[in-house]
Amino acid sequence: MDKKRLKIAFLSRYLGIVNRGAETYVLELSKRLSKNHDVDILTGTDSDSLWKMTSGKYDLVIPTNGRMQALKASIGRITGGYKTLLSGQAGPGRDDIWNIAVTAPDIFVALTDFELKWAKKFAWKTKLVKIPNGVDLEKFRPGKDRIDVNLPRPVILSVGALTWYKHHEKTIESLKRLDQGSLLIIGAGPLKSELLDQGKSLVEAGRLKIIEVPYEGIPSFYRSADLFVLPSWDREAFGIVYLEAMASGLPVVGPDDLPRREIVGEAGLFADVSDPLQYAAKINEVLSVEWQDKPRQQAEKFSWDKVSKRYEDLLEEVFG
Repeated sequence: MDKKRLKIAFLSRYLGIVNRGAETYVLELSKRLSKNHDVDILTGTDSDSLWKMTSGKYDLVIPTNGRMQALKASIGRITGGYKTLLSGQAGPGRDDIWNIAVTAPDIFVALTDFELKWAKKFAWKTKLVKIPNGVDLEKFRPGKDRIDVNLPRPVILSVGALTWYKHHEKTIESLKRLDQGSLLIIGAGPLKSELLDQGKSLVEAGRLKIIEVPYEGIPSFYRSADLFVLPSWDREAFGIVYLEAMASGLPVVGPDDLPRREIVGEAGLFADVSDPLQYAAKINEVLSVEWQDKPRQQAEKFSWDKVSKRYEDLLEEVFG
C-alpha cells in the first residue's frame, strides 16, 4: 500500500538570511521529504502568518523560530486541522520548556538522548521521539582539494557565530598555552573585535585568524584543517558543525558533556574547556593520534538520508 502523501509546511523566518543549524535542518530535511510529500517553506513574515499556516490546508506544520511562532502554529490547529512538530533546535532551556509545556505540539523531536530525557519532564500530551540532526556526506568529505589558509600547522579550526555562547575565547586562551599550531575561526557576529583583541599576541605571531566564509565555501576549509574544536555552552542543542568536521575527516576536541559525547563518540576527545591547560593538553593529545577513518565513520551514522528515513517512519506512524 502506498504511503500517504502529506502536505507539510516548514516555518523558517531567517532562511536565506543566516546559515545556522536550524536553517540547515530545514533545507536538508525538506529537500528529502519533498520526494514523497508536498513541502512548502514559509520564510520572512509568511513564517509567522496564521493565515498562511491555515489557508493551505497543511497536514503538518513545523515551526523553527521560537516561542511566538510555535504558539501561533499551535493556535492555528484549531481552524487549520493540522498537526505540529517541533524539533529541539533551541536546546534545553526556557524556549523549549515553553514550546513543549505551553504550545503542546503533537510531536517533539529531541536531538540527543540527553534532550529526550530532559523533555520528558515537561511533556504532558506530546509524542516524544529522538532523531538527531544530520550531515550531507557528499558536500562534507575528505579530499585533496584543499586551500592554503596561510597559517602554521597544525591548523585548529572552529566554525560558529562570534557570540558569547560559542565561547571562542576559551580556544584562544588554550592556544596561548600551546607551542605549536594556529587557530582559524570562521564566523560572524558582534564579538569579532573583542576576540581579536584578546588574541592580539597570537594575531601578531600569525597564529590566529577570524574570517567570514559563505556557507558553500566552508567544506574546503574543513578539508584544509587538522583538528576541529567548538567549546560552546552545554545548552547547545546539537552542533551540526561537529558532524561537518568529522565527515571531512577531522578529529574533534569537544566540551565534556553528554550531548557532545553522543555526537562525537570515538572520533575525538573531551575536555573541561573552562580549564585552558586541560583544553590545551587535549588538543595536543588529539594531534598526536592517527585517527584514520574514525571521524568519517562516526559522521556516517548521521547522514541526512538516514535522518530523513527516520522522519518518514515517524510520519507514517502518526498519519498512517
